[in-house]
Amino acid sequence: MQIEILLPLIGYLLLVCLLSIYAYHRRQKGEFLHEYFLGNRSMGGFVLAMTITATYISASSFIGGPGAAYKYGLGWVLLALIQVPTIWLSLGVLGKKFAILARRYNAVTLNDMLYARFQSRLLVWIASISLLIAFFGAMTVQFIGGARLLETAANIPYEIGLLIFGITIALYTAFGGFRASVLNDTLQGFVMLVGTIILLVATIHKAGGLAAATETLKTIDPKLITPQGADNIFSMPFMFSFWILVCFGVIGLPHTAVRCISYKNSQAMHRGIIIGTIVMVILMLGMHLAGALGRAILPDLTIPDQVIPTLMITVLPPFAAGIFLATPMAAIMSTINSQLLQSSATIIKDLYLNIAPEEIKKEKKLTWISSASTLILGALLLLAAWHPPQMIIWLNLLAFGGLQAVFLWPLILGLYWQRANRFGALSSMILGALSYTLLTTFDVKFLNFHPIVPALLLSLIAFLIGNVVGEKKSLSTSIKMS
Repeated sequence: MQIEILLPLIGYLLLVCLLSIYAYHRRQKGEFLHEYFLGNRSMGGFVLAMTITATYISASSFIGGPGAAYKYGLGWVLLALIQVPTIWLSLGVLGKKFAILARRYNAVTLNDMLYARFQSRLLVWIASISLLIAFFGAMTVQFIGGARLLETAANIPYEIGLLIFGITIALYTAFGGFRASVLNDTLQGFVMLVGTIILLVATIHKAGGLAAATETLKTIDPKLITPQGADNIFSMPFMFSFWILVCFGVIGLPHTAVRCISYKNSQAMHRGIIIGTIVMVILMLGMHLAGALGRAILPDLTIPDQVIPTLMITVLPPFAAGIFLATPMAAIMSTINSQLLQSSATIIKDLYLNIAPEEIKKEKKLTWISSASTLILGALLLLAAWHPPQMIIWLNLLAFGGLQAVFLWPLILGLYWQRANRFGALSSMILGALSYTLLTTFDVKFLNFHPIVPALLLSLIAFLIGNVVGEKKSLSTSIKMS
């Protein structure tokens, strides 16, 4: 193990723990559900920008995305910039109206919002189970990314790194709650920003400048510097599918959506949009460009996902590499803590309290159950991540697509279409989940589109048809009653 690299990382993890202890003491003063799962809706603009950015940017962005840029070239850097409008879309489409309704309904979770809008317990159960399954896959990716990072950068065996990483996150999320999550997201967002700039500058310098790096890439494979990329994967159907998955469809991600009901006021939301978009530009461009140019320095990597941790120890001195190690670690930790917390909220608020509503007054018991469910989920994720695949980006996109197929249309149409009813929402969720599962399981591609595109189209059609059927049923019922 490389001590010079580990020392700054240990210091960073201690800082994370101190913030979590502070958050733990703060949440003792508030009402459990709103304080533990929403931080009492107290986020300002800068914190909102950092937490929503850090929540979205994950192992896929810092490990998998640069790994894909390493493999496919500069074309992937351009493709990655499709993600820049995600903060603007999430807060712009959901933000204000979502927050107003959440306060009106006293909603704590996304499923609270769906129940208040559609008045269907069945819908809440389908949404909750879908969320837990998809989050399990997405969080497994983050655990793999964290362990692989420690393995490559600090020479820690994968299994030991996985245990260190998983136990740390499970503990601080279990006991700190939402406030610990957003405070650490703010710290982690700042660390990501500074680290990205440092690594990109060091990579360009090591490669002899942009022009020299580009020439080296051209020597390796001329397609690496073309918009089409190596292997010619950048067809129009592929790019449109990618835009749906990592940009427009992000509106339907529950752990991003819940940030849209947790900020303080409209001014905070507007600041969050501006700051978050600027941060997204720097992070997306910086990390993916570093991954692509890294091939000029490290042309023979067999596992593309190792490019960022390997670059880190190649282009930076050991202590600086240790400081930078916190950057992708921050990206991974910020996403996991949000998804773990949302999973715990789903188990407690949407499932347990729906079965036993009288338990809502037993705050000590709810606190214990929330912490225990988070720790148990963490243990299950450790087991799932024990034998990882070579490229984690595809597993992450699979989980993303599953969430979008279930939540996107009920969220958007529920907010903006007054006539939307539970029949339409249920039809959309069920057909979206089934079609996406079948299309991905059997690798069926219509016109070379990713399965998310036909799945979202089918779920939209199902919503419209189900809505019409629901209106007719409601009308016939009212006629019979009269």
